[in-house]
Amino acid sequence: MAFLNFEYPMVGYHFLVLFEIFPQTPVDVRFREVTGLSVSMLTESVKEGGENRFEHKLPTRSSYSDVTLKRGLFNTALLTEWCRQAIENYDFKPVNVLITLQDENHVPVFGWYLINAFPVKWEVTGLHAEQSQIAVETLTLSYNYFKIISPISLAAGIAGSFSASVSL
Repeated sequence: MAFLNFEYPMVGYHFLVLFEIFPQTPVDVRFREVTGLSVSMLTESVKEGGENRFEHKLPTRSSYSDVTLKRGLFNTALLTEWCRQAIENYDFKPVNVLITLQDENHVPVFGWYLINAFPVKWEVTGLHAEQSQIAVETLTLSYNYFKIISPISLAAGIAGSFSASVSL
């Protein structure tokens, strides 16, 4: 991960998507859009006897939304074959996916590591004879959870492991 930047927010147009699938072709990492990177905390309400002004809200578990990836349609993409095997043959092989924002030098500066992702939807845009548009495929992935990767989280992890290894 790159250095800490306190001056400008990160740009959302320079990113890379890597699947832990082998082999891969160069087109397997080329996406034009990534949406749905979201997590929300589910809660449980607990009523306290004698307290009628409010209910206590307690966190129960995290819920992660599906991630949608869009790119131009290629006939050489092995990633599409992975999706086809899951959809046509019900042969699901979950893989981890790394999505990283990159700086102007193509160095990752922030990222999301999706655990056990698998395809739940594959779609191709409409085909129009009167329009000169690129055919776009849309891939929707479900996954267990994601880990956020940032310079601060990496530094905290290193500091935590260092302090845990030091004992007096």
